[in-house]
Amino acid sequence: MRAIAALWSRELLRFFRDRARVVGALAPPVVFWFLIGSGLGNAFKMPGAAAGVDFLQYFFSGTLVLIVLFTSVFATISIIEDRREGFLQAVLVAPITRLSIVLGKVLGAATVGLIQGSFFLVLTPLSGIDLPLQGFLWAATAMALASLGLTGLGFCIAWKMDSTQGFHAVMNLFLIPMWMLSGALFPHSTAPGWLRFVMSANPVSYAVSALQHSFGMGSVALASLPLCLLVLTGFSVATLGACVWLARDQD
Repeated sequence: MRAIAALWSRELLRFFRDRARVVGALAPPVVFWFLIGSGLGNAFKMPGAAAGVDFLQYFFSGTLVLIVLFTSVFATISIIEDRREGFLQAVLVAPITRLSIVLGKVLGAATVGLIQGSFFLVLTPLSGIDLPLQGFLWAATAMALASLGLTGLGFCIAWKMDSTQGFHAVMNLFLIPMWMLSGALFPHSTAPGWLRFVMSANPVSYAVSALQHSFGMGSVALASLPLCLLVLTGFSVATLGACVWLARDQD
């Protein structure tokens, strides 16, 4: 537990000591949400959406997932930096389990993603979305599960890579399609049949759908809230299991 806490706190210290990173957690997503949402607002119609729901409100959940997705995954780039600095090698030979190493790194990076997502979540009133306490708790739960699963995905990629440039290239190849085909930009009901199948197989889709339920827009969601949380939990467990397996395979 001490090892997990030490690695977890190290990731948080890295985040809060970097002022540009803290500011960047809030400003770009707000601009991105407002400009893209305003520009596309009159071009999209959402079948099944409740009356009074505009594209800015619909796009809010997609922007929130985008923040969590990119922040959680790219926070694991510290694994490559730690390997270059020799810190990772020192941790690997320390008398602690590989599970502790995985949990410390993954929980730390996932917490950073959750914090940055929370910065944007508190701006919900600006979008015109009425978010009750229960909705806030469901949204926080969905963000936490999504952040944990996506961080595990980033860990698996970063663990086998030595180049930060290569990591960015590989993760962008995964992240952008995962986000675009998650229901963040358009409801799954408007997509052709083959694309709806792809969206249904995308775990990020269930994070977007869970947030849509939390924001009172369940009519445009891909699945029910319990199913969304179940899929996100399974995704998190699967990626964490893969992380532990990779760490134990390390010489």
